[in-house]
Amino acid sequence: MNTKKIKANRSPGEWALDIFKVIFLVLVVVVTVYPFWNIFVISINDATDAVRGGIYFWPRIISFSSYKEILGQTAFQNSIKVTLARTLVGTPLAVLCTAMLAYPLSRKDLVGHKFWSLLFVFTMYFGGGQVPYYMVLKNLHLLNNFWVLVLPLVMSVYNMILIRSYIESMPAELFEAVKIDGGNDLVVFFRIIIPLAKPILMTVALFVAILHWNSWFDAYLYTNSQNLKPMQQILVEILNQYQTGSSTSQQMSAGKSAQAVTPDSIRMAATMVVTIPIVMIYPLIQRYFVKGIMLGAVKG
Repeated sequence: MNTKKIKANRSPGEWALDIFKVIFLVLVVVVTVYPFWNIFVISINDATDAVRGGIYFWPRIISFSSYKEILGQTAFQNSIKVTLARTLVGTPLAVLCTAMLAYPLSRKDLVGHKFWSLLFVFTMYFGGGQVPYYMVLKNLHLLNNFWVLVLPLVMSVYNMILIRSYIESMPAELFEAVKIDGGNDLVVFFRIIIPLAKPILMTVALFVAILHWNSWFDAYLYTNSQNLKPMQQILVEILNQYQTGSSTSQQMSAGKSAQAVTPDSIRMAATMVVTIPIVMIYPLIQRYFVKGIMLGAVKG
């Protein structure tokens, strides 16, 4: 009853504003979702038929030849393994290391608390440059090594600040109770911090996973082995080959007429294969993401 009365008492201006917001949100959804949908539609359409154009909302002739072609390539299969490996290994390692640093920096009784905090924040504004960074990796024997894709991304000061702020928002009585019962900082970290900080940890895990999944420039700079190329680097090569009309791109579709594959269809299929897995993760941890990013940003 109260809801009906409120709706009846609304002014024409309020109704007009609501209609405008709905129309605006629908337009935003169309603008953001349609390009992705169009790529998907073209990727599952017969390539020779897609050349004619006119495919907007639904494929005319469904064909998965482009997916068979891209997934059948040894280089792409190997790149999938590299991307999965760096994501599955690098994400939990980064979350654990970042949380283990955030916990002591959240303690006000830490010796030199302000100094250590400022030291880490300093690295966000100033760096040694690309050449010194390359030399450090070389001296550590990480070049052309799988771990060069993982270890440099283990620590992020921004993510550390998010976790530290979240920990600082926890009641200090929880930590004091554990200390009274004889527990040390490891007990506090694994029994109190990890379970209660799940929202912010899942948020940071999402950030790191996306970073690993989408990274390709680090592999381009620090590796020269075909076995260490991630999916995104293969995708970049495919896009560049298509745009420049290189002989490699032409060879990719040469002799494939029986499978109805073109460079354009390969480009669309590769884009979908690279994009869909990481997009599917968002609905699974959306509730953690919203809660974690809001609570973790309360304090700076």
